[in-house]
Amino acid sequence: MTDVTSTVVRLKLSLLRNGLRQSGGRRAAFVASAVVALLFAALQLLGLVLLRGHAHADAVAVLATAVLALGWAFMPLFFPSGDETLDPTRLVLLPLRPVPLVRALLAASLVGIGPLFTLVLLVGCAVSVAHGAAGYGVAVVGVVLALLVCVALARSVAAANVRLLTSRKGRDLAVLSGLVIAVGAQLVNFGARSLGSAGLGELAPVAGVVRWLPPASAIGAVHSASEGAYGRAVLQLALSAAALALLVGAWARTLTRLMTAPDGSTLQEPDSARRGASSGGGPGRLLPSGRTGTVMARSLRYVWRDPKTKAAWVTSLAIGLIVPVFNALQGTGSIYFACFAAGMLGIQMYNQFGQDTSAFWMVAMTISSPRDAYVELRGRALALLVITLPYATLVTVLTTAMLGDWPRLPEVLGLSFALLGAMLATGAWTSARFPYSIPQEGHRNVAAGQTGLAWIAIFGGMVSAALLCAPVIALTIALNVSAGGEEWTWALLPVGAAYGATITWAGLRGAAPRTAANLPEILSAVSRG
Repeated sequence: MTDVTSTVVRLKLSLLRNGLRQSGGRRAAFVASAVVALLFAALQLLGLVLLRGHAHADAVAVLATAVLALGWAFMPLFFPSGDETLDPTRLVLLPLRPVPLVRALLAASLVGIGPLFTLVLLVGCAVSVAHGAAGYGVAVVGVVLALLVCVALARSVAAANVRLLTSRKGRDLAVLSGLVIAVGAQLVNFGARSLGSAGLGELAPVAGVVRWLPPASAIGAVHSASEGAYGRAVLQLALSAAALALLVGAWARTLTRLMTAPDGSTLQEPDSARRGASSGGGPGRLLPSGRTGTVMARSLRYVWRDPKTKAAWVTSLAIGLIVPVFNALQGTGSIYFACFAAGMLGIQMYNQFGQDTSAFWMVAMTISSPRDAYVELRGRALALLVITLPYATLVTVLTTAMLGDWPRLPEVLGLSFALLGAMLATGAWTSARFPYSIPQEGHRNVAAGQTGLAWIAIFGGMVSAALLCAPVIALTIALNVSAGGEEWTWALLPVGAAYGATITWAGLRGAAPRTAANLPEILSAVSRG
């Protein structure tokens, strides 16, 4: 058993060492990330130590441990490629039993920047509440238990979802990380502002419940022992130990199933299921007939299936909602922030052909005239509008309801529709004039050497869209500052909608000849990734 453990630990070290040997850039990135992580951990450790003696230090320590555990539970789902040893199916052909393998993988999991970062924070949490010999003695056991629970939790969750994480659909799950990070950052910001005005005492009720939940109960035991409540401390440590045993047991059962059961993703589905999936029906029946409907279906399928396209859409949808809603919640927002939703989704019109990558040649074969190019661009624009129009309307209504500024709803909707139309128009033109490739592998969204094209396409197009919206913006300002003009602000809704539709039509018409004439250059540019 010891040999298995030492072998797997050496394997983990070899994976880290060989990965750093691949390139100087990778070594620099690893060193930089390690320095930043450890520096942040050291600052957190200092902050926690300075909390010693504070009335609510135990609440901060307990909740910080709970947040660490949540991070360990969910990060493997969003970043499955961060640790090669997260996939135990790579060891399925080796003569290993689950229990020794669990012990070995648990030991290997303690190697890395993440475990060291967690250990430093847990030490800070324990030191901030420990007093006396009993408190420090329990702190040593509590920190070890909390660290092991965090690691075992991450491993058991990853093992339970390993079939999903190693599949194409599972890799698509990583796109949700952008949404989680965006929402989480706003929640942290909102929570920090609330605590700044109300004080740390607001954490006490929540901490009173969390201190009995593993692994936070291990740090809660340190506080209990420091106060002389030894029976409560023993019970809290026992809860963390029981959680560790349950997680390790569930992990072992999952490993047994992975090593003995066939992978369902390799089993052929029945003919009837394949016929049902390939037959027409569903939402596709609502799309127009002919080339327009085909282009719309293809574009919507990209949004649903292509990881890079899905990531861009998820990020835009999240930020387009977060900015106006969280500003409204904090009391600093304006109803005009609702236009952010239309602006974020309008960006998806830029570089329309880049998402096709090398498959664009099949589209190019069907374009022989400006008319064909116009129908192609129109279908892509309509597919975007299927999502963007109802979403922008929903965000605007929600922001208006939160601020209670209903009289301004028509003018904000009109501005959103005009902005969306301007971005569709400029996006169609920049897609034909400044196309660039989107690499399918890795995290880059622009192929090497095309960064300048991407900046020109996106930011140049956004500036042009703002200029195109100038007439509607000027009309909005004029009606709001003139005497009696507010009685006519309702007219901005039909005016903005008509203006957006007109400018979209003009933009698509103007971009069509350029697209038809520039097909070879577009194909060359988007195929580089």
